[in-house]
Amino acid sequence: MQAGDMLIIGGGPGGYAAALYAARSGLETLVLEKLSAGGQMALSEQIDNYPGFDEGIDGFSLGERMRRGAERFGARTLLAEVTGAALAGANKTVITSAGEFTAKAVVIATGARPRNLGVPGESAFEGRGAHYCAACDGMAHRGKTVAVIGGGNSAAADALTLSRIAGKVFLVHRRDTLRATKVYHEPLARAGNVEFRWNSEAAAFLGNDRLTGLLLRDVLTGETRELPCDAVFVSVGRAPETELFREQLALDAAGYIIADESTQTSLPGVFAVGDVRTKALRQIVTAVADGATAVYYAEEYLAKLG
Repeated sequence: MQAGDMLIIGGGPGGYAAALYAARSGLETLVLEKLSAGGQMALSEQIDNYPGFDEGIDGFSLGERMRRGAERFGARTLLAEVTGAALAGANKTVITSAGEFTAKAVVIATGARPRNLGVPGESAFEGRGAHYCAACDGMAHRGKTVAVIGGGNSAAADALTLSRIAGKVFLVHRRDTLRATKVYHEPLARAGNVEFRWNSEAAAFLGNDRLTGLLLRDVLTGETRELPCDAVFVSVGRAPETELFREQLALDAAGYIIADESTQTSLPGVFAVGDVRTKALRQIVTAVADGATAVYYAEEYLAKLG
């Protein structure tokens, strides 16, 4: 099937920003999304760092607004799972559970999923006390007691962010020292409300309707103990959704699509936006900016095709 000028894989903020700009510019645009509008953003109970919503907004509602905004100008959405792609050449083909589609330009907005711990209770409390983004969900726990799980740069940065919001922050790490670079060590030591739980790992997430704490296991002795807290932020890395493109696009060592601020990838006419590409900051607002940028360069590419 012919998708038209632009095919967008992924209906998160980057994907729907690209769809809005493309459709508004008169490009025939199709968004392929396997679940619902918003992507990972849809799991956030409260978003306070996206401009224009002075009382905040939940991620699902924001995703739906982005979808409707793009469709207002003619973008189409198809709920289908992408299972393959052939992105080289002038006509690019994407294979989905609803059939094959071809387009002149493709925007990849498949995002990156948080790495889970895989312990009992984790999935049950996701969005109800178990979180994966301190910048996104930290404000919902102002003045409360929270835990951060991890020992790398992301965990250290999340703990510092939360130390300015929460009343108490426990940093849980399975070793006796952080893997994070030294630049984080002194600020964490100075933060009066950050307490370390060394040589500890999460054995289970505890609670009823909402999370009430963690069951920690001492990795040296095997002993377990409960750590009461109002929220847990899992910060053990992210995994980009790039497996389908591994043999076609240049990826970095972590699996992210290599694309600079132009969002252009190693293949002409293929652009990567949002969390899936190499970048310094992965937030809703930067994904939206990527979407607009991708369409700017896509229009240049399409004009050259004639």
